[in-house]
Amino acid sequence: MFSVITVSDSCAAGKATDTSGPHLVELIKQSLKTDTVNYLLIPDEEDLIKQSLIYACDVLKVRAVFTTGGTGFAPRDVTPEATRAIITKEAPQLTLAMTLCSLEKTKFAVLSRAVCGVRNKTLVVNFPGSKKAVGECFQSIVDVLPHLLNLLSEGEIERVRETHRKVQATGDGPVPQEVYHVCPHATGKGGDDRNSPFPMIDVNDALRQILATIPSVQTARKQLSRVNIPPFRASIKDGYALKSIGGKGMKKVIGYISAGDAIVQTNFTIDECYKINTGAPVPQHADAIIQVEDTKLVSRKNDYESIVEILAEPSASLDIRSIGSDLRMSEEVFQYRFPLDACQRALLAAVGEKASVVKLKVAIISTGDELLHPYDTSAAGDASSLEGKIFDSNTTMLVALVRQCGFTEDQCEIQQRVVKDDFESLKAEIESLTGAVHIIICTGGVSMGDKDFVKPVLKALNYELIFGRVNMKPGKPCAYATSKVTKFFGLPGNPVSAFVTFHLFALPALRQYLATLNETAPNAAKASLPMITVELLDAKYVLDPRPEYARASIVSRNGKLLASITGGQISSRLKSTIEADVLLELPARTETKPYITAGTPLKALVLRSDFISRYE
Repeated sequence: MFSVITVSDSCAAGKATDTSGPHLVELIKQSLKTDTVNYLLIPDEEDLIKQSLIYACDVLKVRAVFTTGGTGFAPRDVTPEATRAIITKEAPQLTLAMTLCSLEKTKFAVLSRAVCGVRNKTLVVNFPGSKKAVGECFQSIVDVLPHLLNLLSEGEIERVRETHRKVQATGDGPVPQEVYHVCPHATGKGGDDRNSPFPMIDVNDALRQILATIPSVQTARKQLSRVNIPPFRASIKDGYALKSIGGKGMKKVIGYISAGDAIVQTNFTIDECYKINTGAPVPQHADAIIQVEDTKLVSRKNDYESIVEILAEPSASLDIRSIGSDLRMSEEVFQYRFPLDACQRALLAAVGEKASVVKLKVAIISTGDELLHPYDTSAAGDASSLEGKIFDSNTTMLVALVRQCGFTEDQCEIQQRVVKDDFESLKAEIESLTGAVHIIICTGGVSMGDKDFVKPVLKALNYELIFGRVNMKPGKPCAYATSKVTKFFGLPGNPVSAFVTFHLFALPALRQYLATLNETAPNAAKASLPMITVELLDAKYVLDPRPEYARASIVSRNGKLLASITGGQISSRLKSTIEADVLLELPARTETKPYITAGTPLKALVLRSDFISRYE
């Protein structure tokens, strides 16, 4: 277990976004082969820094704590002082290694006061506050970290001895490669190295990094009522309006009141009443409604009731909705959430307000020389023109998914395009959209093919590439990049991969961005798909080396939810989505658990409201 602590007043106060801490978490996970990295964001308070370090070392007993920030000369830069106060041994050569590496990049490296040391069996390392400096300093010491951590652990003595034997056998050179992990940032340099240069991050980290780049506001936008509902005393029942002091007995019917009529101002006696409909305004001098079921018709005159007998004892305010009983003027109607749903729209209409929405602008692009417009009839009579071609389904699917998820035309403006696998064509298309739309969702061109130009184009257009691969099936090549206004999702070209990664990554971002545009705090809990627990119905399913998001249908059997995987799960088989009610979260295969069987409890992400296919 490891810990990362970001020390920053501005980030802790929500005035800035921490990029160094999350970046350091990913470096640790990839380089030190761990999935457990605690992350903490705190202000530049010396006592709080000390307490946080001591807690990580003495309570959590992590193998190493890495801090970022607070190592300079500003008045509030006190991380080195706090660190020096809690360590039991200093490690000045680690600090020297980082300094020498940083000096090769910038002369300002001399201004860092970072401290490295050990508290009991925990390594403590200070890094500067910038994302770039964190990466450089981490790389300068990553080769020796496994050996250093082994030295601190009594259970790793044999590994320490083996390292010493190999170092002695190879002279004063670096520790041989097999002793430590090669950071994936070093791959993809060309020549014989044909691996992706992008580290593979997990799904939760990918989503967290995406949402950290989407603008957000802190205060929810509120809708106030400008009217009372009801604006008059209204009858709850079809019945008779009367004075409660008159009690039950015979009453003369002196009038009829329907919904929409004016309020009757005329006074009347205790032996008289008005017949009244549900929702109609109660006469000014009446204080009770007796429902039709509690009366008896005594006589009629010219097809109109003239005398009724009241069988129930009336009481003041019986079956009358008072003014503003549902909603009072200036009362909060709701706090906005976006996309606007039917209930919010209904309440807006009830208070006489129109929905005022700043539209989210989205562009959906498919890339590929092989793609034909799905409704292109020009090639229908020419078989040769169809050779090597396929009809594009991705743009149609993604536009429909955006609409299906509540982004109606009055809330979201969508452009859709198909672009050839050509660097300049793709660059021109993305460049024209950058700054003009809020989100680009692009499918294809993100893997390792000769014509996969998306990532090079993003680099050429000065996008910041947040990640380039995700540890998942399907969707591993998924990429995400950001510019000042436009956020870019590079989804894989296989339609199922695009389907899955849209729901996991693009949909939460769409929801957060639309909320922010409309000055509303996003609801993080509702940004992602809702999760339920189900049991596997299939007899056996062989697990993949990567965590998998399988499409599954849901059966309700005696109140228990059972998931049945929808046939072949290859990422090109779009049919697997047709009967899919959920995305089933499957763990990665291990030596001890190569498959799962019927009855295994699993988490499932709900794709639609009617997610139960059948009841048994």
